[in-house]
Amino acid sequence: MRIVGALSAALAGLSVIGAVSAYGQIDTRSQYGGTTAAVVDDKGNLRVPADYQTAYQMLGSWAVAADDGPGSKEMHVVYASPGTIAAYRKNGHFPDGTVLVKEVFKATTKAMTTGTVSSAGTLAGWFVMVKDDVGRFPENNLWGEGWGWSWFDAANPARTTSKDFHTDCLGCHVPAKATGWIYVLGYPGLKK
Repeated sequence: MRIVGALSAALAGLSVIGAVSAYGQIDTRSQYGGTTAAVVDDKGNLRVPADYQTAYQMLGSWAVAADDGPGSKEMHVVYASPGTIAAYRKNGHFPDGTVLVKEVFKATTKAMTTGTVSSAGTLAGWFVMVKDDVGRFPENNLWGEGWGWSWFDAANPARTTSKDFHTDCLGCHVPAKATGWIYVLGYPGLKK
Protein backbone atom coordinates (compact mmCIF):
# COMPACT_ATOMS: atom_id res chain seq x y z
CA MET A 1 0.00 0.00 0.00
CA ARG A 2 2.84 2.40 0.87
CA ILE A 3 4.59 1.59 -2.40
CA VAL A 4 1.44 2.43 -4.40
CA GLY A 5 1.07 5.70 -2.48
CA ALA A 6 4.74 6.59 -3.07
CA LEU A 7 4.46 5.78 -6.77
CA SER A 8 1.30 7.89 -7.06
CA ALA A 9 3.05 10.83 -5.37
CA ALA A 10 6.09 10.45 -7.64
CA LEU A 11 3.92 10.35 -10.77
CA ALA A 12 2.00 13.41 -9.61
CA GLY A 13 5.29 15.24 -9.04
CA LEU A 14 6.54 14.33 -12.53
CA SER A 15 3.25 15.56 -14.01
CA VAL A 16 3.72 18.94 -12.31
CA ILE A 17 7.33 19.19 -13.53
CA GLY A 18 6.20 18.30 -17.04
CA ALA A 19 3.43 20.91 -16.98
CA VAL A 20 5.78 23.63 -15.74
CA SER A 21 8.36 22.71 -18.40
CA ALA A 22 5.73 22.75 -21.13
CA TYR A 23 4.45 26.15 -20.00
CA GLY A 24 7.93 27.60 -20.31
CA GLN A 25 8.20 26.40 -23.91
CA ILE A 26 5.08 27.91 -25.43
CA ASP A 27 4.79 27.16 -29.13
CA THR A 28 3.58 30.36 -30.78
CA ARG A 29 2.27 28.35 -33.73
CA SER A 30 -0.67 27.38 -31.55
CA GLN A 31 -2.01 30.86 -32.24
CA TYR A 32 -3.17 29.58 -35.65
CA GLY A 33 -6.26 28.23 -33.97
CA GLY A 34 -5.10 27.44 -30.45
CA THR A 35 -7.31 27.89 -27.45
CA THR A 36 -5.74 31.17 -26.29
CA ALA A 37 -7.06 33.19 -29.22
CA ALA A 38 -7.90 32.05 -32.71
CA VAL A 39 -6.36 34.71 -34.91
CA VAL A 40 -6.38 33.10 -38.36
CA ASP A 41 -9.12 31.09 -40.05
CA ASP A 42 -8.56 28.34 -42.63
CA LYS A 43 -8.54 30.87 -45.50
CA GLY A 44 -5.97 33.14 -43.84
CA ASN A 45 -8.40 35.81 -42.68
CA LEU A 46 -7.10 37.47 -39.54
CA ARG A 47 -8.97 38.91 -36.58
CA VAL A 48 -8.02 40.71 -33.40
CA PRO A 49 -7.50 38.17 -30.61
CA ALA A 50 -10.04 38.83 -27.87
CA ASP A 51 -7.62 38.22 -24.99
CA TYR A 52 -4.44 39.88 -26.26
CA GLN A 53 -4.32 42.46 -23.44
CA THR A 54 -4.16 39.75 -20.77
CA ALA A 55 -2.61 36.76 -22.55
CA TYR A 56 0.04 38.52 -24.66
CA GLN A 57 3.24 40.31 -23.66
CA MET A 58 3.52 44.07 -24.11
CA LEU A 59 6.36 44.78 -26.55
CA GLY A 60 6.44 48.56 -26.33
CA SER A 61 4.77 51.78 -27.38
CA TRP A 62 5.21 54.57 -29.90
CA ALA A 63 4.07 58.17 -30.14
CA VAL A 64 3.42 59.70 -33.56
CA ALA A 65 4.14 63.44 -33.55
CA ALA A 66 1.35 65.90 -34.24
CA ASP A 67 1.36 67.40 -37.72
CA ASP A 68 1.36 70.89 -36.23
CA GLY A 69 1.84 72.06 -32.68
CA PRO A 70 3.20 70.22 -29.68
CA GLY A 71 2.41 66.67 -28.65
CA SER A 72 1.35 63.55 -30.51
CA LYS A 73 -1.50 62.74 -32.85
CA GLU A 74 -1.40 58.97 -32.20
CA MET A 75 -0.21 56.53 -29.57
CA HIS A 76 0.64 52.94 -30.56
CA VAL A 77 0.84 50.12 -28.01
CA VAL A 78 2.19 46.79 -29.29
CA TYR A 79 1.63 43.30 -27.86
CA ALA A 80 3.24 39.97 -28.84
CA SER A 81 1.90 36.43 -28.46
CA PRO A 82 3.22 34.43 -25.49
CA GLY A 83 6.83 33.31 -25.78
CA THR A 84 7.71 35.75 -28.58
CA ILE A 85 10.13 37.92 -26.59
CA ALA A 86 12.14 34.97 -25.24
CA ALA A 87 12.28 33.35 -28.69
CA TYR A 88 13.39 36.60 -30.35
CA ARG A 89 16.11 37.15 -27.75
CA LYS A 90 17.51 33.67 -28.51
CA ASN A 91 18.00 34.11 -32.26
CA GLY A 92 17.05 37.64 -33.29
CA HIS A 93 14.02 36.55 -35.32
CA PHE A 94 10.30 36.32 -34.73
CA PRO A 95 9.33 32.64 -34.75
CA ASP A 96 6.78 31.27 -37.18
CA GLY A 97 3.28 31.85 -35.81
CA THR A 98 4.17 34.96 -33.80
CA VAL A 99 1.19 37.29 -33.49
CA LEU A 100 1.73 41.04 -33.07
CA VAL A 101 -1.18 43.32 -32.17
CA LYS A 102 -0.78 47.09 -32.34
CA GLU A 103 -3.44 49.24 -30.71
CA VAL A 104 -3.69 52.66 -32.37
CA PHE A 105 -5.18 55.46 -30.27
CA LYS A 106 -5.93 59.03 -31.18
CA ALA A 107 -3.80 60.99 -28.74
CA THR A 108 -5.03 63.51 -26.22
CA THR A 109 -2.57 66.32 -25.55
CA LYS A 110 -2.72 68.85 -22.74
CA ALA A 111 -0.54 70.98 -20.50
CA MET A 112 0.39 69.35 -17.20
CA THR A 113 2.83 70.17 -14.42
CA THR A 114 5.54 68.19 -16.23
CA GLY A 115 4.95 70.04 -19.51
CA THR A 116 2.90 69.21 -22.60
CA VAL A 117 1.75 65.60 -22.28
CA SER A 118 0.14 63.27 -24.83
CA SER A 119 -1.70 60.13 -23.77
CA ALA A 120 -3.88 57.49 -25.39
CA GLY A 121 -7.37 58.77 -26.09
CA THR A 122 -9.98 57.15 -28.34
CA LEU A 123 -9.12 53.78 -29.89
CA ALA A 124 -8.87 54.12 -33.68
CA GLY A 125 -8.22 50.43 -34.37
CA TRP A 126 -5.73 47.59 -34.45
CA PHE A 127 -3.03 46.39 -36.77
CA VAL A 128 -2.45 42.63 -36.57
CA MET A 129 0.47 40.71 -38.05
CA VAL A 130 1.12 36.95 -38.00
CA LYS A 131 4.59 35.58 -38.84
CA ASP A 132 4.47 33.08 -41.68
CA ASP A 133 7.74 31.38 -42.60
CA VAL A 134 6.16 28.73 -44.82
CA GLY A 135 3.74 30.67 -47.08
CA ARG A 136 0.50 29.19 -45.75
CA PHE A 137 -1.91 31.38 -47.72
CA PRO A 138 -0.40 32.22 -51.14
CA GLU A 139 -3.84 33.00 -52.61
CA ASN A 140 -4.73 35.51 -49.87
CA ASN A 141 -3.72 39.11 -50.73
CA LEU A 142 -3.06 39.89 -47.06
CA TRP A 143 -0.18 37.41 -46.79
CA GLY A 144 3.36 37.87 -48.08
CA GLU A 145 6.89 38.90 -47.21
CA GLY A 146 6.75 36.42 -44.34
CA TRP A 147 3.69 37.88 -42.58
CA GLY A 148 -0.07 38.07 -42.57
CA TRP A 149 -1.14 41.75 -42.40
CA SER A 150 -4.48 43.38 -41.49
CA TRP A 151 -5.93 46.65 -40.19
CA PHE A 152 -9.16 46.63 -38.15
CA ASP A 153 -11.26 49.68 -37.34
CA ALA A 154 -12.17 50.02 -33.66
CA ALA A 155 -15.84 49.30 -34.42
CA ASN A 156 -15.13 45.81 -35.82
CA PRO A 157 -12.20 43.68 -34.55
CA ALA A 158 -13.40 40.69 -36.60
CA ARG A 159 -13.38 42.27 -40.09
CA THR A 160 -10.33 43.79 -41.69
CA THR A 161 -10.56 46.83 -43.93
CA SER A 162 -7.28 45.85 -45.62
CA LYS A 163 -7.57 44.43 -49.13
CA ASP A 164 -3.96 43.86 -50.22
CA PHE A 165 -0.90 44.04 -47.98
CA HIS A 166 1.20 45.51 -50.81
CA THR A 167 -0.92 48.65 -51.05
CA ASP A 168 -2.52 48.83 -47.59
CA CYS A 169 0.27 47.78 -45.22
CA LEU A 170 3.75 47.26 -46.65
CA GLY A 171 4.47 50.92 -47.46
CA CYS A 172 4.65 51.88 -43.79
CA HIS A 173 7.07 49.03 -43.08
CA VAL A 174 9.62 49.59 -45.89
CA PRO A 175 12.11 51.34 -43.56
CA ALA A 176 12.04 48.21 -41.35
CA LYS A 177 12.66 45.70 -44.16
CA ALA A 178 16.14 44.85 -42.83
CA THR A 179 14.65 43.81 -39.49
CA GLY A 180 11.95 41.55 -40.91
CA TRP A 181 9.47 44.41 -41.57
CA ILE A 182 9.18 45.19 -37.82
CA TYR A 183 10.53 48.34 -36.14
CA VAL A 184 12.41 46.38 -33.49
CA LEU A 185 14.36 49.45 -32.32
CA GLY A 186 11.26 50.56 -30.41
CA TYR A 187 11.02 47.38 -28.35
CA PRO A 188 13.71 47.33 -25.63
CA GLY A 189 12.53 43.94 -24.33
CA LEU A 190 13.79 42.27 -27.51
CA LYS A 191 17.38 43.23 -26.76
CA LYS A 192 19.57 40.67 -25.01
